[in-house]
Amino acid sequence: MMAMRSGLRASLLSPAFLVAVCICVALLSVFQFSFRAFVPGSMDVGGLTLANFTTLNKSIYLDAFINTLRLSVETTVLSLLVAYPLAYALVRVRRRVLKSAILIISITPLFLGEIVRTYSWIIVLGSNGFLNTMLRKLGIIDQPLSLMFTHLGVLVALVHVTIPVVVLMLATAISHINRDYEKAAQSLGAGPIRTFLTVTLPLSMPGILASVTTAFAWTFSAFATPQMIGGGRVPTVSTLVYQLGFSSMNFPLAASLSVAGLAMTIAALVILGRFTRRMKLAGGH
Repeated sequence: MMAMRSGLRASLLSPAFLVAVCICVALLSVFQFSFRAFVPGSMDVGGLTLANFTTLNKSIYLDAFINTLRLSVETTVLSLLVAYPLAYALVRVRRRVLKSAILIISITPLFLGEIVRTYSWIIVLGSNGFLNTMLRKLGIIDQPLSLMFTHLGVLVALVHVTIPVVVLMLATAISHINRDYEKAAQSLGAGPIRTFLTVTLPLSMPGILASVTTAFAWTFSAFATPQMIGGGRVPTVSTLVYQLGFSSMNFPLAASLSVAGLAMTIAALVILGRFTRRMKLAGGH
């Protein structure tokens, strides 16, 4: 019996182990490429060098790092602010029709794919798109607003891409909150707002922290949305890697930028992890 269980466990874990090995091999390949010299006009690479990492001190690369970090933080905060009311309503609303409507609005974007969602925002944000057309018909603006190829346009699209995942995480956390704690607070004289701030919000903190970490990492590595909405005018680490690798064919520099971006992501997640532990300890007291 034990042998059968061990065999079943091994058969279930082997695909995950194979995927993990492939990912590690790919990461090692990128890592070794980052230390190789670029040979102009050739797909081959030269010998070992640290020049690729010293080149990252240029303003164009520093701007990409700063802009990526800024977009990640802004997207995480805005996604949380928009997704929490949706998740709360999704769990607490009793009417099935309204609950189904909230679920469809929140989750349906997951089934469209990132490329399709990004193209839809191009239609909405374009100079002759839906938003500018409606604003001009209402007489609010005379000239179309510049929303495409801007930081704001990329941010709006990234928030839309991230919200469904954040809603699912928050809804799971809120659904596990024991309503008796809220009833106890209300019986002691706490109003709805105070009950939410002192009971519901702290108890949903694990879901908040998990969604913040996921949204940050997801946004930091996003490529399709910044590339299509930003049009190369909103520099991020991922779009710059694409330009270096497939436009300039400078794969060593693109690899070094990827390694630096991965290191920056890990550092940011470590900081978020420490903050998470402190918040959990504070909530426990």
